[in-house]
Amino acid sequence: MAWARAAIFAALSFWGTALAAQDVTLTSPDGQVELSGTLLGFDGEFYRIETVYGELTVDGSGVLCEGPACPNLQDFVAEVSISGSSTMGAVLIPALIEGFALRNDYDVRREPLEPFGFVYVLVDAGTDKAVARFYIQASTTDEGFADLLANDADIVMALREIRPDERQRAREAGMGDMTAANRSRVLALDAMVPIVSPSNPVDQISPQALAEVFAGRITNWSVLGGADAPISLHLPGARTGLGQSVEDKVMGPINLPFAEGIVRHDRAGDVVNAVLADPFAIGIASYAETGNGRALTLTGACGFSLSAARGTIKTEDYPLTAPMFLYIPARRLPKVARELLAYMRGSSAQIVIRRAGFVDQAPEEVSINDQGYRFANAVTSAGPEVSLEELQRMTRTLYGMARLTTSFRFEAGSVRLDAQSRSNVQQLARALEQGTYDARQMLLVGFSDGDGPATANRNIALRRAEAVRRAVIAAAETVNFDRIQMDVDAFGEALPMACDDSAWGRQANRRVEVWVR
Repeated sequence: MAWARAAIFAALSFWGTALAAQDVTLTSPDGQVELSGTLLGFDGEFYRIETVYGELTVDGSGVLCEGPACPNLQDFVAEVSISGSSTMGAVLIPALIEGFALRNDYDVRREPLEPFGFVYVLVDAGTDKAVARFYIQASTTDEGFADLLANDADIVMALREIRPDERQRAREAGMGDMTAANRSRVLALDAMVPIVSPSNPVDQISPQALAEVFAGRITNWSVLGGADAPISLHLPGARTGLGQSVEDKVMGPINLPFAEGIVRHDRAGDVVNAVLADPFAIGIASYAETGNGRALTLTGACGFSLSAARGTIKTEDYPLTAPMFLYIPARRLPKVARELLAYMRGSSAQIVIRRAGFVDQAPEEVSINDQGYRFANAVTSAGPEVSLEELQRMTRTLYGMARLTTSFRFEAGSVRLDAQSRSNVQQLARALEQGTYDARQMLLVGFSDGDGPATANRNIALRRAEAVRRAVIAAAETVNFDRIQMDVDAFGEALPMACDDSAWGRQANRRVEVWVR
């Protein structure tokens, strides 16, 4: 974007300046090797240049740089552009940068960036010299990916997964597979929450009814148990990641289009404000930004219900979970940026994420004694295909164990893990590498929906548990598995989380849980 080019040029960075000013020649000390081209970036250690041979990364310690764009090696300041979701850019990323700075003894200055956006400057507390500038453009997920593809962003903040066409264009631009483990990660978790005014008597809604409301099929509150009054509709903007997630996860499963007349809001907080101002309004907001709006519980005809809460979002049991992604192209970032990304995975960052109002990914253990309602649901929903013996076997197997909040789910109609679960594989692998579960028993337990024969469902659930085990073992390269017992089992449809009468419920029921002793 133009603002980024202007700002970075003013800061003596090397992305987006005029091509004539970017021409450099890199020469080996003996003069035998010479490369000329356009300087795309310098991270303090390596040059990234566009040459007749394509884009090359060159170790700066082995070459001499000549040309007007050559950096000052003595006073190098790392430049990193972060673009995308306003929800992440306005609150979460600034909080994490400030936490990282505090941990590393940097002073922080926040400066406005015209016409919009802002810059975080990290200053070495001992020398009072700037060491890094983080340019943050908090707009929309669409804008973030557009900036990435235009080479105007180093990191994208997204409230949805990258689209297939964006993924293909990024690959064609030499940015790698943006869905790979080292190219994308889930930074934190949010959720899409239906909200109403506190004065509205309706306190629950099924996912099916929610979709029908925003499709214009249900237009009066009396159908939902409320007053005889028309329903007014409010949603996040169509170009925002949250708005697109609503389209994908609320409307997509039953293939319904949005009704005309929905009021769209580019700022998430404006959805809440609009609903609070209208007792007959309904909106879908971010879990972190529901404010004084009253969240509706998601329910179903079979009597199951799920509310958006930290625990249900972290386990993905709540069906409208919205992971918050970072996407990083396949190019070397400055050292301080790599350190920031590493910090974001750590325990200190998880505390910052919680304090910022979002759901962190630090695994927690939930005692079986705290899950009585789940086992009660299993008993009440048991039918001819789920025998008493199978329920007893499940209870005996899990007795004395605790469930981790780390869960695994799969893309619809696929054995491929969904985006959050792929990130969970890396997270669990790191915990194993750190010895967190040494000398303990870990059980990967597969569950299914109730669509089809119980025996076939159990076999499918077992295969999915085995697939997760293989993925974790492959990711945990340094783990000595002699120190930990990792087994698999499956109980098919014996422990449902939601009603099987909807796509949302079936997706919630198809999962692999992690239990430890």
